[in-house]
Amino acid sequence: MNVKIAKLAGTFFNPSQLPVEARPKILFFGRSNVGKSSLINRLLGQKLAKTSSTPGKTLSINYYLIDDRLLFVDMPGYGFAKVAKSESARVRKLIGAFLQQVKNVRLAALLIDSRRGFLPPDLETLEQILQKKFPVLTILTKSDKISFSEQKNLVTQLQKNFGLHVVSFSIKSTTGKNEIWRYINEAVKE
Repeated sequence: MNVKIAKLAGTFFNPSQLPVEARPKILFFGRSNVGKSSLINRLLGQKLAKTSSTPGKTLSINYYLIDDRLLFVDMPGYGFAKVAKSESARVRKLIGAFLQQVKNVRLAALLIDSRRGFLPPDLETLEQILQKKFPVLTILTKSDKISFSEQKNLVTQLQKNFGLHVVSFSIKSTTGKNEIWRYINEAVKE
């Protein structure tokens, strides 16, 4: 997909701020420092999502409007951020409220660091996604950091154990970018 216009459409820190939005949505979930912002920027062809070498910087839900017809939703990272318990509780409450009221989710992308595989927080997030009956695409980030055979084994394991669609992605080579767009385009077809 050729993105013509993409912009930050909103940053939400509290459940009361969350908009009622009818446009189709693609949600991006993942642990802190898994590369969500980098992936979003690569898919959009511009640097809209803030990236940081310090994990856990996304403590809000961020909406990116694509061509005035589709929203990418960058969810707060989990599992690594060093934040106060009160801040962690706020983020959990925000995510819970969002999942309770969100409409028209076409795809939930669950990003997994290919060097780490599925960890308990990833399984908890996958369970939340499946409870909502959202279609799931698993994206193995940082795939350039492991061998091809390790990638293949991880993809096979995730497909066999969880029945997931899996795409390997590397920010350095853009491996997987077109395949991810194929899933997104299929998901948002009317």
